[in-house]
Amino acid sequence: MDDRIMIKDLLVRCVLGVDDEERREMQDVLVTVTLHADLRRAGQSDRLEDAIDYRAIKKQILAAAEGSRYRLVEALAERIAALCLGHVGVRRVDVHVEKPGSLRFARSAAVEITREPSDIPGA
Repeated sequence: MDDRIMIKDLLVRCVLGVDDEERREMQDVLVTVTLHADLRRAGQSDRLEDAIDYRAIKKQILAAAEGSRYRLVEALAERIAALCLGHVGVRRVDVHVEKPGSLRFARSAAVEITREPSDIPGA
């Protein structure tokens, strides 16, 4: 069973990058997460108690990103993956972090990772 919940193109503002210019001001970053879980119980019961609270996950991602000062997109992606895997029922997560306009002549640069609880210490 591979059900999925997706949060697409979540706009976060954060300091992210290695250049001095990138570290002076917050910039727009787009985050997409796909949470892999068994959603049958929630689908059958129609009860929030049986579901994964993706609103809470969104709030955690926003707080983690906006309060961060990561140099690498990869580091932000790892942090987001760990947050998502901390929720009961999430068996795997795909995290896509995109920096629009970060490369000249390209629309954006992005990193995409897939993690499971065994990949994250303490998750």
